[in-house]
Amino acid sequence: MTTFTGKKILVVGGSRGIGAAIVRRFAADGGTVAFTFAGSERAAEALAAETGARAIRSDAADRDAVIGVVGSQGPLDVLVVNAGTLVIGNPLEHDAAAIDRMIDINIRAPYHAAIEAARRMPEGGRIIVIGSVNGDRMPFAGGAAYAMTKSALQGMARGLARDFGERRITVNVIQPGPTATDMNPEDGPMSELMHSFMALKRHGRPEEIAGLAAYLAGPEAAFTTGALHTIDGGFGA
Repeated sequence: MTTFTGKKILVVGGSRGIGAAIVRRFAADGGTVAFTFAGSERAAEALAAETGARAIRSDAADRDAVIGVVGSQGPLDVLVVNAGTLVIGNPLEHDAAAIDRMIDINIRAPYHAAIEAARRMPEGGRIIVIGSVNGDRMPFAGGAAYAMTKSALQGMARGLARDFGERRITVNVIQPGPTATDMNPEDGPMSELMHSFMALKRHGRPEEIAGLAAYLAGPEAAFTTGALHTIDGGFGA
């Protein structure tokens, strides 16, 4: 496919899991792709070699680094912000610094990346943020702070969709349910519990999330903005 031939794409948080699947999809569809990574240097190098994408080391918890990387790319046609982290457990026992870092990565990084990208983005550009179905539903204890960060993305996307609408830049959130990644393996300790909530009793595949990202970045989604796109196997049904 050549849907993204001539298009410049940045994936923030792209070395593993959903992010890596998105890099592969956009590269396979003809895009010129760059992606950021923080700690997974070996995985990033392997993905870059496989896809021809450019790997850029950058910590999504560092606001200035996020702004600097996005700004250094020049005009982007597509920005995908996938970087995210999870802190779960008894909120009375959480380390406050860990919660603040999660807020930095899950909320501040997408916001500042989107704003910086929009400064130079041509008309008809695409901004896509990977959220979570937990922004809508948190059916077990211990996930309040994480759910808060994913709910925040909903308001951000709705607001920025209006801010950038005159330039036909769309802003959308993808909300995956349980997806088979290093952070959430399908055979992990919480799999049985998660599957019990779902209509489809399995984890999603990163490639399925990447397919939705490609649709939202493509020409058929030009009228889709300020929206939440849940892909969760019925977790939130």
